[in-house]
Amino acid sequence: MGTAYQHASTNVPRADAGDSVDQALARLRGKVFDSASVLVVCRGERLTGLITIERALAAAPGTPVVTVMDTDPPVVAPGTDQERAAWEAVHHRESGLAVVDDDGRFRGLIPPERMLAVLLDAHDRDMARLGGFLASAASARTASVEGVLRRLWHRLPWLLVGLAGALVAAVIVGSFESQLQQQVLIAFFVPGVVYIADAVGTQTETLVIRGLSVGVGIARVAMREVLTGVLLGLLLAVLALPVVALLWRDLDVAFAVAVALVLASSIATVIAMALPWAFHRLGKDPAFGSGPLATVVQDLLSVLIYFVVATALVT
Repeated sequence: MGTAYQHASTNVPRADAGDSVDQALARLRGKVFDSASVLVVCRGERLTGLITIERALAAAPGTPVVTVMDTDPPVVAPGTDQERAAWEAVHHRESGLAVVDDDGRFRGLIPPERMLAVLLDAHDRDMARLGGFLASAASARTASVEGVLRRLWHRLPWLLVGLAGALVAAVIVGSFESQLQQQVLIAFFVPGVVYIADAVGTQTETLVIRGLSVGVGIARVAMREVLTGVLLGLLLAVLALPVVALLWRDLDVAFAVAVALVLASSIATVIAMALPWAFHRLGKDPAFGSGPLATVVQDLLSVLIYFVVATALVT
């Protein structure tokens, strides 16, 4: 990821804090700048403020630059992420963004066309992530028209992971054969518990990937998502408990289903956050691989949780 300093230019209009607007504008004539949308006001090497060209042209003759400049403009450090820098400029409605070091010295100005290029590139990659593409919209277009062998190469590995998960799930179910023989009703609710866990996990995963795509880290949403997963499990359990008890007339199985829903929903939320975070940290597209892998892990844990709970409460 690029930094703010990589997009900053020092070849921009500058004025001293003691200049008038007339003097500052006069220095622009006959010179070629990388960008002339903002006038940078400095006192020595330290940034004092910024003036848009529109505001400078509207100022009366003889007006000091310090009276029309923005004395508290948004600034970023040289090492600031380029997307973060662009968003700072957009949120403050500035046509240019100053880059200053820790001592307040002016290191350059990011012109609006460069910020626009950063935002457009970020938008392209974000849409690709949210759509589950490899890395960008260009990659998505390529993937949509690629040959059969390439299609197999991109899809088959994750499906093999899913197949392996299905076989492991069969082993888990088989290990509880004696419990199923004692109470076959337990098997009726396996698909429901697995589906609810997958649905809760998918919602969390979508929110996490969207957040990562716009710079929202896992730490900012982790506690709220975990709490949301637990509450969703509790609400679904409260709804399922009386329905199962009334329709199938087995209170023990109803309690097992309810407890399993709470535990499976809570754990699915954690998995749905952990896997996209891990893919993101490894520099991989979280939407491309974390979804299939999260589904497999959630399914296996949901089946295991349900049968363990059912064994403890029913058989």
